[in-house]
Amino acid sequence: MPAEQKQIYQYEKEMKKSTSKQIESPKSLFVEVECQTDPPQTMSVGTQTELTKMSVGTHLSTGTLGETHTGSKGLQATVSFKSVGTETTAAVYDVPFSSTPVKATGFRPHKRPRLDLEEEEEVEEEEEEVEEEGFVQRTIYGDKKFIVFETCLRELFATCPICKHKCDVSLRRIGTYVAFLQLCPKCSYRKQWESQPTVGSTPVGNLQLSAATYFTGGSFIQVQKICKGMQLQIFTHETFRRHCRSFLEPAIIHKWKSDQQKLFQKFRQSGNIGLAGDMRADSPGHSAKYGSYTLMHTESSTILDIQLVQSNEVSGSSHMKKEGLKRCLDHLESSGLKVGYIVTDRHTQIQKYLRERSINQFYDVWHFEKGLSKKLKQQSKNKKCVVLKKWLRSIRNHVYWSASTSTTGPEKVAKWTSIVNHIQNVHVHDSPIFPKCAHPDHVSKNAAKWFQPASLELHKVEKVLCNKRVLNDVAKLSHHFQTSSLEAFHSLILKFTPKNVVFPFMGMLCRLFLAVLHHNENIGREQATTATGKPLYKVLFPKSKKGEPTARPLKTKPTYNYVDDLMRLVFEEVIVDPAPFVEELQAIPVPMAISAVFERPSKEEAIARHVSRFSREVAESRHSDQPDLETPGISGIQHKKE
Repeated sequence: MPAEQKQIYQYEKEMKKSTSKQIESPKSLFVEVECQTDPPQTMSVGTQTELTKMSVGTHLSTGTLGETHTGSKGLQATVSFKSVGTETTAAVYDVPFSSTPVKATGFRPHKRPRLDLEEEEEVEEEEEEVEEEGFVQRTIYGDKKFIVFETCLRELFATCPICKHKCDVSLRRIGTYVAFLQLCPKCSYRKQWESQPTVGSTPVGNLQLSAATYFTGGSFIQVQKICKGMQLQIFTHETFRRHCRSFLEPAIIHKWKSDQQKLFQKFRQSGNIGLAGDMRADSPGHSAKYGSYTLMHTESSTILDIQLVQSNEVSGSSHMKKEGLKRCLDHLESSGLKVGYIVTDRHTQIQKYLRERSINQFYDVWHFEKGLSKKLKQQSKNKKCVVLKKWLRSIRNHVYWSASTSTTGPEKVAKWTSIVNHIQNVHVHDSPIFPKCAHPDHVSKNAAKWFQPASLELHKVEKVLCNKRVLNDVAKLSHHFQTSSLEAFHSLILKFTPKNVVFPFMGMLCRLFLAVLHHNENIGREQATTATGKPLYKVLFPKSKKGEPTARPLKTKPTYNYVDDLMRLVFEEVIVDPAPFVEELQAIPVPMAISAVFERPSKEEAIARHVSRFSREVAESRHSDQPDLETPGISGIQHKKE
């Protein structure tokens, strides 16, 4: 042992004489290999010995860590032994360290800080060890994915692991799938590597990317743009549509029909149920292509059915609402559900149809108030009805109060008509049902805010508030439930079917089903709270209230369990045997395309007839020609096609 210490002391003395960039090879039994020395005795990697322990890439002298010596995951050795990348001596050496032994050189690179880097590496290793326990149980669609650069992948196959010779590497790509073939020309070593598993001829990553885009309501066109922007390889839009037709849309149809049957079984035992119904068109005005009618259970806000109607299935887009309601009611009745009443808007075709089917109908208060307020605002713009502006908000509130505090039609009408006396500062009425205003008596000092009896402005307001149709509608206002949840669902549909994207009929129907699945899963969300239990609110400033703040309860984050269920259905059932799922999809009748009734000219003919209004050359060449009066002009906004 003294002889060995003498050798160490001699090595330290020589190291002090060397410069920071150049060192001389010691003339002793030790041979420098970067930061390592070779003593006469050696041991294999991983050998544990008596006293000193240390981590990979760290020099420790005797007694550095105190009496108890511990280290991180690495190699442990005594003074007289060495392991790969590890060395301990009686003193701390100022020698650069490398975790991999390399040939000795005369150049010593600068030391880099190791402590922080080692801590980060240790944390990452610990996380990987924790994940390894559950990795075997993951499915192919539940496995984690990472973005890997091509250069990093090629480095793995550049050198032969047997003879270290440079290999020939070939690449094969299918969308997000990539395969490498490594071939060594020297020793004929051969290895084939794939970035993801395949089911048949379909790479799992390609199908799962299509599924994740579709099931979450995303747009493949937008995803394709994002991938193109960062050179992330992806498949084509035709492949995405093939995935939808073969696997994704059949899974959505099966999932919704299964969930719907469970809902029907649940509400079939409830007797007569109350419903709220309304239609949403894919575009405003009278040129809508699609109309989706939804029926919602009023007490639980659960959507029971949704029907999609194309405008060419009926005589026009204005008739889609009645057809959608008819299909919904027929489906519910054929499933054994009994409808007690339904809350809708005041559409005349709906009123007649429900009256013929002997179904009690109530009107939604918000739709009624919206139409009435529009007329009153128009009246208030008249210079002779300036005082009406002060009463607009009170009249709107009176609509809701009259409906919510009454149980019968005559009571609603009596409370509603009392507003005409109230705005004249008269608070005693002739009706025995509601003889006096419910507010406390008070004396007003501002006479300018009241309507004057027998005035022209009072006559105009009374004509709007108390005409025959308004009184009939007030008697049928819903005092139980409203369609506010249904309107919120219509806003949710925009996340799955944006109006600037053109969808085929089946694509639109499946995305509507996805919106229903998302709504039904998240209708019971509670209000979010702070750590102390204080409820959270969000203050909004809607345009309709012209700057007035509105406090809205902040809900907890939504869940997406239906996406996981659909993923499981696709990869465990549909892709294994798609035939029964495709048959279920094909059983749904798809209407003929709107453009199918028109004659389609050839592409060459359409190009020849194309004329631009702002092309000077075309205008000059046709200046002397007779204009074609039968050729309509082409205008409009170009829509994306999904």
